Amino acid sequence: MSIVRRSNVFNPFADLWADPFDTFRSIVPAISGGNSETAAFANARVDWKESPEAHVFKADLPGVKKEEVKVELEDGNVLVVSGERTKEKEDKNDKWHRVERSSGKFVRRFRLPEDAKVEEVKAGLENGVLTVTVPKAEVKKPEVKAIEISG
Repeated sequence: MSIVRRSNVFNPFADLWADPFDTFRSIVPAISGGNSETAAFANARVDWKESPEAHVFKADLPGVKKEEVKVELEDGNVLVVSGERTKEKEDKNDKWHRVERSSGKFVRRFRLPEDAKVEEVKAGLENGVLTVTVPKAEVKKPEVKAIEISG
């Protein structure tokens, strides 16, 4: 998706704002065999923040209901966020002028670090933002024992 508006008016600066990966994104759905609706929503945007107490993941999932989202742990330390935003039902009498909102399945995987307390993961969905909190284990400071030097 390009952030440049296309029009009949010549704009010499239009290419400065073009997305360099725009062409690649249009090829990916054809390679993966998926349709463009699925590909458009496949990469749900996720932020991963680490605080001293926890790893916090925030995913923008507008229009997705709690029942349509799954948060799971694979192999003990891989956080998997998946789900599906359903397409709006079409009535044969409707005349669509523009369809920009994406629908389809999405999945994101994150390998958690060793300090993650995977047995205490919590998730919540509010105002279209999924927040997953993974508490961190306390880091034990190594015990230091002084050794007397002889001689």
